Amino acid sequence: MSEPAAAPNGRTRLAYILGVPLADDVERQWPQMGEVVRTSELVGEVEGNFPELTLEVGRRLHLSDDVIVVEWTCDYGDGRLYRNVSIAELQEGKAVRVTDYWGEPTATPEWRRPLTDRLDMPADGIWPDARHLGHH
Repeated sequence: MSEPAAAPNGRTRLAYILGVPLADDVERQWPQMGEVVRTSELVGEVEGNFPELTLEVGRRLHLSDDVIVVEWTCDYGDGRLYRNVSIAELQEGKAVRVTDYWGEPTATPEWRRPLTDRLDMPADGIWPDARHLGHH
């Protein structure tokens, strides 16, 4: 098994993404896969299995003292960008429950093009391009 993806100060990538520490008993939920990871130690262990992953936060929204929503982008090392949203519930300033939604960008279907406009996505904006991602 890989080493946990925690920085020397014990922060995981998820703590970097959220901008707050994780509670020891944090739950990280992935509805797309029907999975939950329990404890900050296991979150770090799962993250350690993706050593090539780069990421960057586009925007953090503090909806209240106990809810943060983060829009972020990552690349697992194969050049494909994933656009993600994480919702964190906090207690005493630490994340206790996090739900992640992510997806790889896809092309607009031909039938929908006349009905929509292109979303402005500057390379260094909310949805960074590959050059603006880093190892965290």
